[in-house]
Amino acid sequence: MAKPRRGGALPLLRPVAVGAAIAAFVLVAWFVARDTSVFAVRTIDVHSGSPRVKAEVEHALSSELGRSLLAVDEGALTRRLEALPDVLSAKFQRSFPNTLEVTVHAERAVMLVRQGSASWVVSARGRVMRKVDNPRRSRLPRLWLAKKIQVATGETLPLDQGRMAAAAVAPIARRAYPGGVRTIVSGKETLTLVLGKGTELRLGDLGDLRLKLAIARKILHVAATNGDTTPAYVDVSVPERPVLAATQP
Repeated sequence: MAKPRRGGALPLLRPVAVGAAIAAFVLVAWFVARDTSVFAVRTIDVHSGSPRVKAEVEHALSSELGRSLLAVDEGALTRRLEALPDVLSAKFQRSFPNTLEVTVHAERAVMLVRQGSASWVVSARGRVMRKVDNPRRSRLPRLWLAKKIQVATGETLPLDQGRMAAAAVAPIARRAYPGGVRTIVSGKETLTLVLGKGTELRLGDLGDLRLKLAIARKILHVAATNGDTTPAYVDVSVPERPVLAATQP
């Protein structure tokens, strides 16, 4: 009977040792590259459809220039950008050797909040994006708020003090209704859109919103086709039982 060879495990240990050495080398190389200027950020490439947002993002990320791409904290930078009032979301990509790419999705302005002589642009999710010096230049629907309500750039408005109104006008195309949406009247459980020609769209709450808007649009189209004058209001708060009010003189 042949005797077992001594040291038979050594050939098996050699690949393990080689693998561990390679892993250690890669790890050391990573740390060296992380702390040197080999992969230093020299260019920040911002992809955004808005020049305003692009400029804001470039300014917010300017402190990353010179930092190694390997040391970039994507999570921290994402939180930094999403804190900007105009930014909805951001996604980063390292483009070696020296470029940090960021794709930005901007907030979409849908409404103008008025409070005395002050005005703010508000996004589709009710976020206050920025203050407006000359509201007359804006065609966005207006929502008037009491002066006691706090409005601050970057903050999200309460549901019954702007956020519900923003959600209501967000899916409406600019020319969906005659004259567009001029003003918004928002309460705790009721929402009314006043069109450019004075017709009120009474929506109730946000339930079945798109269905309500579609029904109201159809009713107004039929009324216009039949040669009726401008209706006083269309109530679609209960979409199964819409109401077309008496026409305005």
